[in-house]
Amino acid sequence: MRNKLLAVVAIAGAISAPIAAKAQSQVTTGLARSAPVAVDADGGIAANQRPAFQQYVIREHVPEFTVPERVEVGTVLPETGVTFYDVPQAFGITPYRYSVVNGRTILVEPRARRVVQVIY
Repeated sequence: MRNKLLAVVAIAGAISAPIAAKAQSQVTTGLARSAPVAVDADGGIAANQRPAFQQYVIREHVPEFTVPERVEVGTVLPETGVTFYDVPQAFGITPYRYSVVNGRTILVEPRARRVVQVIY
């Protein structure tokens, strides 16, 4: 009986170890078009990718939208008046879209229209 209990505990520990290690990770890396990219654990643009992403947005001449609210993480944008764009794979694969609102480049959860990251 004791051996069975030890075996069950050992198996449970072996299964949960990779999950615990992954939960502690803050950055996920991947490969896009043969170039390494990094994405924050929450799916946002990684800190080392943000300057290049800002330059990309400037090069693309993305239109700026204006809303009356202050734009910060958690702000829900209005249903009309703001257009979202796909984040290029070169900056990581993310479920979010980007836009420029009130002079700030932001990542948005498209269905909820909630700001998840402000890119500085």
